[in-house]
Amino acid sequence: MNFDFMKDIDINQFVDMGITYGLKIVGAIAIFVIGKWIAKAITKALKKVMEKGKVEATLISFVGNLIYVLLMIVVILAAIGNLGVNTTSFVAILGAAGLAVGLALQGTLSNVGAAVLLILFRPFKVGDFVEAGGVAGVVEEINMFSTIFKTGDNKVVIVPNGAIIGGTITNYSAKETRRVDWTFGIGYEDDLKLAKNTLEEILNEDERVLKEPAPFVAVSELADSSVNFVCRAWVKSGDYWGLYFDTIEKVKLVFDEKGISIPYPQMDVHIDKPQEG
Repeated sequence: MNFDFMKDIDINQFVDMGITYGLKIVGAIAIFVIGKWIAKAITKALKKVMEKGKVEATLISFVGNLIYVLLMIVVILAAIGNLGVNTTSFVAILGAAGLAVGLALQGTLSNVGAAVLLILFRPFKVGDFVEAGGVAGVVEEINMFSTIFKTGDNKVVIVPNGAIIGGTITNYSAKETRRVDWTFGIGYEDDLKLAKNTLEEILNEDERVLKEPAPFVAVSELADSSVNFVCRAWVKSGDYWGLYFDTIEKVKLVFDEKGISIPYPQMDVHIDKPQEG
C-alpha cells in the first residue's frame, strides 16, 4: 500500500490543532461548569436576601428562576464564544425570538407583571376578603398569572392579575375594625325620642359593638312617608355581617313590642263619582 501522500502532511499541524481545539473545548466546559455554579450561588444569595426582606414566596421563586435563566444564557454564550464561534448571531436570534414570544404572550406577560406589582405592594394577601376584578371573595391563592377567589356561596373564581391591578381593589380585611351602617324609618305619628332611645339601647346592649368609637344614632331625613334614622356602630371585622343582620331583626321585633311602626310607601286613590244628570 502506498502511503506517499502522508509525506505531504505535517503531523505537527494535527498535534497543534488538537491541542488548540482541545484547550478551547476544555475551557468551554470549564466556563460552563464554573458559570453554572456561580449562577446558582448568585440566585441562592438573592433568594436569601428577599426572604430576609419578607418578600412574598411567589415573587422569590419567580425572580430567582428568572435571574438563573438569564445568568445561564450569559454562561452558555461565553462558553460558545470560547470555542471561537461568533456569538453575535446567537444574540440576534435570541433577541428576535424574545420579541416574537413577547408579542405572542403579551396578555400573559402583562398578568405576570401585574402579579409582581400585587406581591410588591401587597394590597391584599391570602385569606383576606377582597372585592377586585368584579369579584368579591376570600383570596385563596396568588400565582404569577391569576388570583383565585372563593366567594360567599363557595364558588371558586379565577381572575387574571391584569384585571385586578387595572381596577379598584377594596380590601375588607385590611383593618381590624369596620363600621356598620343602617337606616331605619318610623312613622310621623310615632314617638321620635322613644324610637331613638330604643335604637341606642339595641346597639349598646350588643357585646359585639365596640365602646370606642361609640355607637351613633341620629335623625337623617324627613322622607315622604317616614322619619329616617341613621345608625352607626363599630365592630371587629369578623363580626360585621353577624351584627348587621341580627340588628335588623332585633329592631323589627323591639319596634313591634313598643308599638313603633315601620312605614312603607303608600298611595291613596280617590275616585270621584260622576254627577247624575
